[in-house]
Amino acid sequence: MKLLFILDPLDTLKSYKDSSLAIMHEAITRSHTVYVCEQHDVFLRNEIVKIQARKFNFSRQENRVELGTPDEVLPNNFDAILMRKDPPFDNEYLYSTYLLELAVCQGARVINNPTSVRSWNEKLSIAKFPQFAPEFLVTSNNDLIREFLEKYQDIVVKPLDGMGGSLVFRLSQADPNINVILETITRFGQETVMAQRYLPEIKRGDKRIIVINGEPLPYALARIPKAGETRGNLAAGGIGIVQPLTARDLEIATTIGKTLKQAGLFLVGLDVIGEHLTEINVTSPTGMVEIAEQTRNLDAPCKPAQVFMQALERS
Repeated sequence: MKLLFILDPLDTLKSYKDSSLAIMHEAITRSHTVYVCEQHDVFLRNEIVKIQARKFNFSRQENRVELGTPDEVLPNNFDAILMRKDPPFDNEYLYSTYLLELAVCQGARVINNPTSVRSWNEKLSIAKFPQFAPEFLVTSNNDLIREFLEKYQDIVVKPLDGMGGSLVFRLSQADPNINVILETITRFGQETVMAQRYLPEIKRGDKRIIVINGEPLPYALARIPKAGETRGNLAAGGIGIVQPLTARDLEIATTIGKTLKQAGLFLVGLDVIGEHLTEINVTSPTGMVEIAEQTRNLDAPCKPAQVFMQALERS
């Protein structure tokens, strides 16, 4: 297969933990041809989508890569285009989904489906599965958030377009900074945010469950908050511990996986705290490298990049 990966700048990717690089390495190992580009390399010339892409390979020299010269190509020249640009889901990301949607209409296969990526906000999408979600509120009205806080006493508030735990606050009734936090995160009532009931099970980890073409991996990456921290995100200092899926994890992942597959969401990361689904990550979910590394000495190691490529080859 001929594959294109739309990535952040290569020099910003962490080779020891990046899931995109792990998939690319597996693809090359399986004799597939890999190309790369950045978000701004996808463009529209009149009504035709074009891409400036470079052939990619891993160099024999440690931590180096080999890149070909840029070629202007049609998206349907690739067997699959993998959109792996990290959030935030800003206007530039939105425009990319429009261009990639046009590319799909012109015969390209894009993973994840850009129309679904646009319509499955990573925070709001839990509303599609209320049976799994904790109590939550989505609003820009600070008075409504205060009422929610009064009811549940301990809550988390977060922006709808963030990643890595950025601007995530835990609030309790006794917090002297409630007003300034709410003013900041809602920009004085002008920006919509999500409030969720605080889940004390976060102390045992914010579990990332990877779903590939509707099927969950058998292990989750539980991100344990560091001392004094509410957020388990690795970017916020959390420690990743791989755990087998519980019966509840499996129920959540298999139920949601069926809908994800129908929507063309091929690679998704579900975030589960305790018994509850808190986010559905459809942009560029991570965690593959940690799961592979921590299960490699088991009798049946889990190799997420291999599972991904096998699923892509079969689909």
